[in-house]
Amino acid sequence: MSLPPAFLARPLAHRALHDTAEGRPENSRAAMRAAIAAGYGIEMDLQLSADGVPMVFHDYDLARLTGETGPLATRTAAELGRIRLRHGDEGIPTLAEVLALVAGRAPLLIEIKDQDGALGPDVGRLEEATAQALAGYDDPVAVMSFNPHSMGEMASLAPAIPRGLTTCAFPAADWLTIPPATRERLAAIPDYARTGACFISHEAADLGNPRVAELKAAGAAILCWTIRTPAQEAEARKVAQNITFEGYLP
Repeated sequence: MSLPPAFLARPLAHRALHDTAEGRPENSRAAMRAAIAAGYGIEMDLQLSADGVPMVFHDYDLARLTGETGPLATRTAAELGRIRLRHGDEGIPTLAEVLALVAGRAPLLIEIKDQDGALGPDVGRLEEATAQALAGYDDPVAVMSFNPHSMGEMASLAPAIPRGLTTCAFPAADWLTIPPATRERLAAIPDYARTGACFISHEAADLGNPRVAELKAAGAAILCWTIRTPAQEAEARKVAQNITFEGYLP
């Protein structure tokens, strides 16, 4: 399996082409439409509703991105669809709604957010719901996660969908809930082969990691996150084959 060429042909808009000044919150349908119109690919996030529906939303809690508080996972998909995103006029979309909107007009890079809480093995519900939603979607789509157990599930549930690992140096300050041994292990990217991955999306500041070069030499596609300036892009592209960007137009 390899990552389709569409994912390397054009930059990927981080959480779609969001701009709150223009009424386009992150991971919103408005941001998806803008990315399509501008010719970019789309990177987006999935969380799971209380009734088992994949929702396009980054955070575990509603507070930062909406006028509500509390865990997204305690609300049904219908309830979440009625919660307006800050700086926009739309509710939180389902994966199915985004697939219908995009309909192959942009490659979709989907990050499945960790549902274990500590990047451990207690996953499966979101992966199963994601695989069901993607069944029959024949346009460019790929999935990834910081949690390799998630990609192991996707390998079983939807083996034809390209999958990868979201990776970084896992510094303690950014991963307070993750045991040190887990962080140290994942920083070495040991699960690439086991999960049947064909790419990584790596933290741009850590692209000099020798393991990244090793994977690239072995045929892995190298994406990176999150690029915010042309200078950062120029530096990242010395290693990465494509970028995930926000805050400027590459």
